[in-house]
Amino acid sequence: MTAVGNFLEEFTDDIEGVCLFSPSSSVYSTFAEADLPVVVIGIENTVDAETFVELPLEFRDPTERIRFGVEGALGQDAVEEDMTLLCLLGSFGGDMDTVMRVRAGAFADSGVYDLFANSRADPSVVRDVLEVAVELGKKGQKGKPVGALFVVGDAGKVMNKSRPLSYNPFEKSHVHVGDPIVNVMLKEFSRLDGAFVISDSGKIVSAYRYLEPSAEGVDIPKGLGARHMAAGAVTRDTNAIAIVLSESDGLVRAFKGGELILELDPEDY
Repeated sequence: MTAVGNFLEEFTDDIEGVCLFSPSSSVYSTFAEADLPVVVIGIENTVDAETFVELPLEFRDPTERIRFGVEGALGQDAVEEDMTLLCLLGSFGGDMDTVMRVRAGAFADSGVYDLFANSRADPSVVRDVLEVAVELGKKGQKGKPVGALFVVGDAGKVMNKSRPLSYNPFEKSHVHVGDPIVNVMLKEFSRLDGAFVISDSGKIVSAYRYLEPSAEGVDIPKGLGARHMAAGAVTRDTNAIAIVLSESDGLVRAFKGGELILELDPEDY
């Protein structure tokens, strides 16, 4: 064990911060006493950590989980780009079984932290909508690929820049995204044309909306179609964000300020 101990000592010798991904109370207590910045990263702050970064999804890929978590820690100024971090997480179960050493600045800005922390809509609403899109991307509609467009936040302006394509099933209702029954409804309605409009607080304002902002000057990657163009245009002209599930390639993309800021493969989550 001497060789292993020596290796681990060298491995952690110049660590400047610790990132714990969904730790148990005992693990957190052990590291909380260390003379280093300790950041807890996860879906929920179950250990009441002083410094906590919320993940939008429980990423299965350990590298992706660390990448998004460290980006969030950077966004909160909990760590600095030149810091060497020790990241501990459970990759094969609930226990901590994986240790990675990373430099915080090695991760390119993916936009996910900005999407959740700096959007007008409540972060939990953004997460709920993203989860609906990811699940729909995995399962499709009755086993078939489907496309969908969710516009989240600044609903008043979005409604003014769109028109109905059909009867609005959510008119005068008070249902919110995140409710399991409502999410089933969203998946059912997604097979029809038009965008969903969702308020800052998660209220589903409308379905079947045809977005009418001008697409002039909106720059989206080649190969993306009208649904993505509409998402870019409406987020440029309002303070909303847009989450799009592509029927053609199955990817989930998020737009903010007229730009594509996030691209996810549902099968990775």
